[in-house]
Amino acid sequence: MLEKVLIFIVFLGPLVFFHELGHFFFARLFGVKVEVFSIGFGPKLLKWKKGATQYAVSLIPLGGYVKMFGDDPMSADELTEDEKKVAFTHKSKWARFWIVFGGPLANFILAFFIYLSLVTFGENVPQARFGPLSSQSAFYELGFRSGDALKKINDTKIMSFDDLNLVDSEVKSITIERNGIDRVISVNMKGMEFVQNFAKAQGQLKAPVLADSFGDLYVLSSPGSSPVLDRSLDVIFDSNLRELELYKVTDVPERANSLTDLKFESEASSSVAGEDIESALRDKGFFPSDLLVSSVVLNTPADKAGIKKGDVITSINGDQLSSFNQLREKLQKVESGKSSNIEIYRKGKSVFLDLVPEHREVNGQKVMTIGVYSGMVFMPLKMVESKADGVFEGLESAWLRTKEGLVKTVLGFKKLITAEVSLDTIGGPLAIGQVASDSFNISLSMFFRLMALISINLGVINLFPIPVLDGGHIVFIFLEIINRGPLSRKKIQVAQQFGMSLLFVLIFVALFNDITRIF
Repeated sequence: MLEKVLIFIVFLGPLVFFHELGHFFFARLFGVKVEVFSIGFGPKLLKWKKGATQYAVSLIPLGGYVKMFGDDPMSADELTEDEKKVAFTHKSKWARFWIVFGGPLANFILAFFIYLSLVTFGENVPQARFGPLSSQSAFYELGFRSGDALKKINDTKIMSFDDLNLVDSEVKSITIERNGIDRVISVNMKGMEFVQNFAKAQGQLKAPVLADSFGDLYVLSSPGSSPVLDRSLDVIFDSNLRELELYKVTDVPERANSLTDLKFESEASSSVAGEDIESALRDKGFFPSDLLVSSVVLNTPADKAGIKKGDVITSINGDQLSSFNQLREKLQKVESGKSSNIEIYRKGKSVFLDLVPEHREVNGQKVMTIGVYSGMVFMPLKMVESKADGVFEGLESAWLRTKEGLVKTVLGFKKLITAEVSLDTIGGPLAIGQVASDSFNISLSMFFRLMALISINLGVINLFPIPVLDGGHIVFIFLEIINRGPLSRKKIQVAQQFGMSLLFVLIFVALFNDITRIF
């Protein structure tokens, strides 16, 4: 946990610094005296003074602040004429707007330059490419094949899965690379339809990793060859193989991102043969790894029934399961309020549990869930270098990514406000530290991509119309314009106290979610 906190501090520190630097820059530009520039809140761990400003690093790393002279409306009338010249409250509404807006603006500019640096100097990203495709797949019928790498959608350059967010509303042509040769495939579908179907196709692929009834993992191999990490279970089961060897996985990193992160025994641990190799594996107690439970959500039907991390879910209401997606599909057919019988394997024994699935909002839709997350859904990741072909392409790409990040962030908060997503999705320092660590383990460029997105999030959050946040101050300025005069200083003080209380509640929710995820 300490490691995650440290990663959070290192990760968030530069974002907070640039945010406060934005306030500082515009304050000095408009002649406002800055008394304190602090990274963090609370007691000052380090402090030094240069000119009229005290610079500090404070104990609580959940933000920062720039204290400007004369920013307390309650004492604004007590200032001398010389003091009013450098006081925040005595500057024009336009000047105060830019001083307040300067913080979020700095975060947006920082995100733009991070993206610009990445696309200009090149970055290593997981290549957007098709995994094994079934001959019955809609993409297969369109002409796509397993291993095809996406190069362009219409005229938009595509390198990584993240670039799919830049897809136009209408997809007319897709350029792919196959065996070193570029090919153009004509299609006619909505951009979002393509993205969703592409993601669905990826999610349907079951990695060639099995879990046994003890929760141990195994990778597959045909006799006399190395493990078939480049093929999915679907492809293996559709082949004519009648015998498979299994290699026990000896180490799984905390956040494994691909099959190549797994370490397994050098010699086969077991061998399974039969006319129907899938059934033979099941009879021997081996199941697709995505049926392994990686975590259980507190106070959900699964938690109350006693399902635990490491359990393997093998059937529901007597129907055998071959994938986690199949479990989801069968849950949607369960009548509301009706009990379901779940079979799990735990420590080599079969256990039957009764539970009542519950409805939950997911992406604006009500779905039936039991409260478990699938474990070990690995897919091979091929890292490639993505680089802009020139200055203008780099500027365009950086702008598109920044704009896309803004839209995604605003829509995400809209869903949170309208209760389309639950408050338990809010993450605090530990969640950010974990995600930052995961992205760093993939590649340095993915780490900086995440930093850019969090910078955008920080800018948007500070624009919320909550008193004490930048957005609240901007609201006060506009109310002054409408009122054609200063607002009641007492009312401003009460509003700020309310805003501070609300902010503490949100921080508490985030920290509570972090703690519940751990324990």
